[in-house]
Amino acid sequence: MSTILFEDINVKYDKTEQYALKNLNLTIQAGQIVSLIGPSGCGKSTTLNLASGLLTPTSGAVKINDSEITGPGLDRGVVFQNYSLFPWMTVLENITFALKQKSKEPKEVITKKAIQILEKVGLDEKAQKSFPSALSGGMQQRVAIARMFILDAPVFLMDEPFSAVDEITRNQLQDLLLNLWEEGETKKTVLVVTHNIDEAIFLSDRVVVLHDGQIQEDLAIPFKRPRNRFNIDQEEEYTKIRRELLKAISGEY
Repeated sequence: MSTILFEDINVKYDKTEQYALKNLNLTIQAGQIVSLIGPSGCGKSTTLNLASGLLTPTSGAVKINDSEITGPGLDRGVVFQNYSLFPWMTVLENITFALKQKSKEPKEVITKKAIQILEKVGLDEKAQKSFPSALSGGMQQRVAIARMFILDAPVFLMDEPFSAVDEITRNQLQDLLLNLWEEGETKKTVLVVTHNIDEAIFLSDRVVVLHDGQIQEDLAIPFKRPRNRFNIDQEEEYTKIRRELLKAISGEY
């Protein structure tokens, strides 16, 4: 299990004095799901890009346990908003290609594992043989989630993973993510960027609000797992938590 550490992080835009992140210190404990929320331009995606290794801080360090992140690596699975699938490969080929980068197992073993994970995310044989362009946005995002899980990295990073789909599909994908996360032998450490407060509350152990590149609020979510989306908003604390997050996003603290 892996802990993500952001230590004294500053990220400054090139040739300006403006900071995307300023004096950021954040610890995401092993096995937690933490959501980052906040207004556009607050530094959410910058924070996630630091963890993915796609961005280097101006100062400070980002670490997985005691190892500083210096670039992308197979110890982190990433799901982006735009799916990032190879359009010239079928769904099954996309998944097996990803696994081949990490595993030296025989081709038939890799293919069997790929089929199993695709079936878990609800993609049948017809979908597996299709190219991404033939699939809906929700189905493509199922492929991206399957690819992340099959790599079995200890850390998952997700940047607005469900924002491009309708509400029903968003709910299905949230449930899918939690079901796969909860059935794992060891819990993955998950960092999610989202603009959706209800999504953040439903998914997360903690919700961190960024505002002007700094942490405005770091709120623990007390609801037990597994969670039921049809009654969680009836919990006594739900309205209070939602109100606190709304105030933090608007900068009223």
